[in-house]
Amino acid sequence: MKISNHVYRKTVQASLRILGCYGMLFLSVQYAQAQTDKRMIRLAKIEVDPAQLNDYNAALKKQMQTAVRLEPGVLTYYAVADKKDPWRITILEIYADSAAYQKHIVTPHFKEYKTTVQNMVKKLELTDVNIIGSAKQPEL
Repeated sequence: MKISNHVYRKTVQASLRILGCYGMLFLSVQYAQAQTDKRMIRLAKIEVDPAQLNDYNAALKKQMQTAVRLEPGVLTYYAVADKKDPWRITILEIYADSAAYQKHIVTPHFKEYKTTVQNMVKKLELTDVNIIGSAKQPEL
């Protein structure tokens, strides 16, 4: 069966319109998700007095575990240390929203952590960030 050029062009145009609609829908969904993601995500870069590193790590672990256990708005903490300079610590903190963060910083366990480490921390840099992508293996 032979298709005329006119029918072929109309079919291609219709297909392109459909693909365009799907593309716009995909972009709209991505934009809407970005706009509705209220999470507060922060990187804390910390330099600790090397002589007090073990005490600092213990205080940090206690604070993180307590916050995740007691505060529904504290979603995630990842704390990592530089392999060469373990007193250089980076923490990824994820809160449900900025209100959850504001509640977090007035809790007794956070205040205890700040008091405990005030003379251990030599430098602190806080940076608010947005997640632009992620990938991970499925859990088994």
